[in-house]
Amino acid sequence: MSAHVHYFFFGVYPYIALAVFLFGSLARFEREQYTWKSDSSQLLKRGALRWGSNLFHIGIIALFFTHLFGLLTPPAVYHAMGVSTEFKQLLAVVVGAILGVVCLAGLLILIYRRVSEPRLHATSRFSDWLTLFWILIVLSLGLLSIFTSAHHKDGSLMLLLGEWAQRIVTFRAGAADVMAGVPWVYQWHMVLGMTLFLIFPFTRLVHVWSGFASVGYLTRAWQLVRSR
Repeated sequence: MSAHVHYFFFGVYPYIALAVFLFGSLARFEREQYTWKSDSSQLLKRGALRWGSNLFHIGIIALFFTHLFGLLTPPAVYHAMGVSTEFKQLLAVVVGAILGVVCLAGLLILIYRRVSEPRLHATSRFSDWLTLFWILIVLSLGLLSIFTSAHHKDGSLMLLLGEWAQRIVTFRAGAADVMAGVPWVYQWHMVLGMTLFLIFPFTRLVHVWSGFASVGYLTRAWQLVRSR
């Protein structure tokens, strides 16, 4: 990867992906609200949907938040809590491996279900296949990176990845330089992961926003239903 390409993907591309993610989602909600859904296929074929959907959603939601807090938490914070860099690295590897396998199992069930059922296959759009297989590639690279992490038990790679993410969100210079010595499996995992945010507004992934918004139902008043 040339220096200019490297700078683009790790210094500029994150902001492009996040901008498309946010403003693209707003534009779709404003212009195409009736497409703001996950297009449930339960009526076409129910078999294996519960296992596949639950495993996939539990795994990917947990992975998202563990990545978010793991990358954006400064070392001083968890050091103040008595957690060493080495232990955090071990925890990230173990928890990441478990959640990754759970998510992968659910994703493979959903893919097999969509491939094997003629009605599901016929009603699937290009964006559906793109989303499923793109997540599969990102997830596979993430699981593959665990073997690399096993050779860096001191947490040095984890510190570099966290430094990159924190520089990006705080708009500090030098983010691309931090990633210069990171192994290729992490770099590809991160680039393809950022691309998920880029394609997010144009796929069924937009229903994630509705999932977050549903938390508001916890504070709503009870709905009273009276029989006639």
